[in-house]
Amino acid sequence: MNYEEYKKIEKYKQRLKIEGAGGSEGGVGRFFIGLIMMIAGGYLFLNAITVSNSFSFGMRLYSIGGFGLTSGYMLIPFIFGVGMVFFNSKNYIGWFLLLASVIMIIFGVITSINFTMRHMTMFELLSIIVLMIGGVGLFLSSMRKISRTLD
Repeated sequence: MNYEEYKKIEKYKQRLKIEGAGGSEGGVGRFFIGLIMMIAGGYLFLNAITVSNSFSFGMRLYSIGGFGLTSGYMLIPFIFGVGMVFFNSKNYIGWFLLLASVIMIIFGVITSINFTMRHMTMFELLSIIVLMIGGVGLFLSSMRKISRTLD
């Protein structure tokens, strides 16, 4: 075999070369095991969180000079804004009242959300942490080149 044929074969091998995850030689197995561990840990973590809210129309959202603005009061500028916009759609004050009251109500709903973790044993918590963080480690290690030689 001469040098030109050798170069052609090497070029052909380079085109057929199957690479691992992320175009590296890190390993597809590590990639999928890490991905599955991350998904399982994330699912268990999110499943352990309880979401509740305390939003009601009597709830105090803002306080101005000792006077509490409840979420029901936010409907007053909303009503005036809707009326002004329907009367004249080019009225900037109506649009401002409408959008400002909607933004304040959305902000009030978001700030009234409470996240709590359910009671769990230390084993459950450690399992969740190992799955999530171990999965991230395996996932990221699959993206780097693994040395096949023994040092």
